[in-house]
Amino acid sequence: MTESVLRGVMPQTATGLRDLLTAWLPQGFAKGVQPIASTVITTDDKGLVAGEVKLTTRDGPVPAYRALPDRNGKFPVILVVQEIFGVHEHIKDVCRRLAKLGYFAIAVELYHRQGDVTQYTDNQEIFAKVVNHVPDSQVMSDLDAAVIYAEATGKADTSRLGITGFCWGGRITWTYCVHNPKVKAAVAWYGRLVAPEKAALQPAYPVELAAHVKVPVLGLYGGQDASIPLEHVEKMRAALKAANNTTSEIVVYPEAPHAFYADYRPNYRKDAAEDGWKKMQAWFKQHGVA
Repeated sequence: MTESVLRGVMPQTATGLRDLLTAWLPQGFAKGVQPIASTVITTDDKGLVAGEVKLTTRDGPVPAYRALPDRNGKFPVILVVQEIFGVHEHIKDVCRRLAKLGYFAIAVELYHRQGDVTQYTDNQEIFAKVVNHVPDSQVMSDLDAAVIYAEATGKADTSRLGITGFCWGGRITWTYCVHNPKVKAAVAWYGRLVAPEKAALQPAYPVELAAHVKVPVLGLYGGQDASIPLEHVEKMRAALKAANNTTSEIVVYPEAPHAFYADYRPNYRKDAAEDGWKKMQAWFKQHGVA
């Protein structure tokens, strides 16, 4: 792995943050995923502290959504990384689900500087106008900022740090584990493993980073995922094996499509989603994020 490929992935020095209320995050679901499927899951905030906060980063404020138990103590931290649709209602709900399990869950709006993807109705437009313009270096820095923010609240135990991400966030999950080896464990849900094309702002994909992954990562993929063919999954398995990585694992659900955990979309597959959620909980517990 050359220095040029790793640039933007390796750690940067973080700056101080302030905790401010914000109203910058979108409300409800992204336009691009409507109408919402009848299988949508809604998690209330009873017994939680949940809502929007503002992170002050080195180049300005960035909104985030966080949820944690409303009781005394310090809680293990889970970074929740968005799909291409940003921090819309589904990602907020995932944070509340994790908080109900005893976690301090936080999702940063990682496209904040580039635009509001929740207003677009076409996925190709989302990529062309926003996602393709988001540097990995920016994403790594913003996730670092979320960890520092959580620590500063006095309610988080960042020595028990985990990360999970979906779709676009699945790739970021693998990448952040290389950037921040202090992560205890990670779960990547159907994130791309092989670059569709070379891009300067996203210099490395998981197959290229496999030799540098020291964090235990559980990858969850669908056997019917047209955007992530099984050939790519096998490439990743081979890359991890070549790197003597025995702590990471990849699980494939043969009949599941892409986004099988997204209960608000037709792609949702209840059995695979529920099994993946159980496996995620067990993975975090096994590796000290509990």
